[in-house]
Amino acid sequence: MSEESALREQICLLAKSLFDRGLTHGSTGNISARTEDGGLLVSPTGTSFGRLDPGRLSRFDASGAHVAGDKPTKEMPLHTAFYDTRNTAGAVVHLHSCHSVALSMLPGADPDNFLPPLTPYGIMKLGKVQLLPFFLPGDPAMGEAVRGLAGKRSAVMLANHGPVVAGKDVEAACNAIEELEDTARLALMTRGMQPQGLTEDQVRAVVTKFDVAWDD
Repeated sequence: MSEESALREQICLLAKSLFDRGLTHGSTGNISARTEDGGLLVSPTGTSFGRLDPGRLSRFDASGAHVAGDKPTKEMPLHTAFYDTRNTAGAVVHLHSCHSVALSMLPGADPDNFLPPLTPYGIMKLGKVQLLPFFLPGDPAMGEAVRGLAGKRSAVMLANHGPVVAGKDVEAACNAIEELEDTARLALMTRGMQPQGLTEDQVRAVVTKFDVAWDD
């Protein structure tokens, strides 16, 4: 099996795992990954994560031209914004995951640091998550908002919409976006209960030990 064929299979396998566990639903969500030649494989528009076909993924060449496969997701501006501004981005995942969307609609969120520091793992895998305002689905302004962060964030939360995470590869991106959703779930479960999250000193210790980009 060629490297690209293996990547196609991996994208579909991980997408189905996310779908099967309810992290996105229907035909929501999109996923992309860098190919060995600098191009992209992208989930097509209107497709379900539970039923992606490896042979029908949208294929882009290194210049950004759509060269094969079905029509890509309308959220391409989001994906290309991460690839263009973060040289470490090897994959991008966007979900409509329930708990993170719910948390984005509640008052009191810090736009510069959307997730509360409840466990070390959200910090380790995501750094600070930027909360972006609501945009209409497919609006290129979402990509411009990501570009405005100048590559300083690996994850953003689109208010009333869903999270978007870039990772070094497709497995890392999927793991990180799952951590985002689980942290949001914990935040909702403990909301109003005065949970004992990590202290500033504990957060700093995690940031230092795991070399997390945090102060940008």
